[in-house]
Amino acid sequence: MSITRTVQPGESLQTALDEAGPGATILLAAGTHAGSAWIRHDGVTLHGEKAVLVPGPGIRADIPKLHDASEDVVSGVVAHGVRDLTVTGLTVRGFSGAGLYAHSVTGLAVRDMTVVDNAVWGVYVRETTGCEVLRCRASGSQYAGVAVSFCARGEALIEGNETFANAFGVFVDNSSGVRVLRNTSHGNAIGLMLLNQTYEGEPDGGVRDCLIAGNDVYGNDLAAGGDDPGALGAAGPPISGVGIALIGTERVSVVDNHIHDNHPSGESVMGAAFVMGSSKGWGGDDAVANHILWNRVTGNTPLDYQLGVELELQTFAGNVAAKGEPDEATGWRP
Repeated sequence: MSITRTVQPGESLQTALDEAGPGATILLAAGTHAGSAWIRHDGVTLHGEKAVLVPGPGIRADIPKLHDASEDVVSGVVAHGVRDLTVTGLTVRGFSGAGLYAHSVTGLAVRDMTVVDNAVWGVYVRETTGCEVLRCRASGSQYAGVAVSFCARGEALIEGNETFANAFGVFVDNSSGVRVLRNTSHGNAIGLMLLNQTYEGEPDGGVRDCLIAGNDVYGNDLAAGGDDPGALGAAGPPISGVGIALIGTERVSVVDNHIHDNHPSGESVMGAAFVMGSSKGWGGDDAVANHILWNRVTGNTPLDYQLGVELELQTFAGNVAAKGEPDEATGWRP
């Protein structure tokens, strides 16, 4: 029989999770809760409308650490190797890792969360299947507001979110079958990034069979990248003023997005608001069989689009843009 427990501010959320067991519903009462939440059982629902989770005492020493981060980094909500997890309504603020970190989860629903000023990631989902991230607000992270990473056939749905003040608003990292629908991404260095790149010691990469549709991507003007470990997007190449980028993707459809008023404030390896390129030179692939249809790419500097791909291997139709490279590309009109 499943259990429902309400946790008041000042009570231990971790104790409630550990004692309630599989199938439990944990309700966080309105107010500020200090600590973190390691979800260790299947079928858990964690709901926290008007509840805020912040760093505090009582964090288990054996909690799984954020991938590729130092041992002292702490995330807010953590799940590893569980099934059928739902997290809704909660605000997670100020952790040194991710606001929410899910690794090897089967069946994940993240809805109506606010993740703000978590140092590394907002919502970070890795090697997970059956994931949805819906109607969340993610801001103030060094890397992505919402990221799905190495989910080879994760079939993730990222819909209706607002991402801002991150290096990447939404980051699809070596993940396939992802749908990114009707999100708003603004005030990042890059609004939406799809990247196929193989890393040493990581699972196989690839970004295939994704749908990017109906997103409003505008005003992305921060500068990210560089050698300073504390900088936005540290250790990556310099990026600024980019709306959507497809790097080494295959069979990705980009349909009916509005990409507008993106302007770089610093150096950038990408020179337009909509960018396509190959990642073959650093462990990925050429971009092939992508469909770019009915997008409005307007009011950006220095260019609206930059297509560093073999154009005959892609399909372009019905797109609106004023200026781009190459300027003779078909499927684009002023």
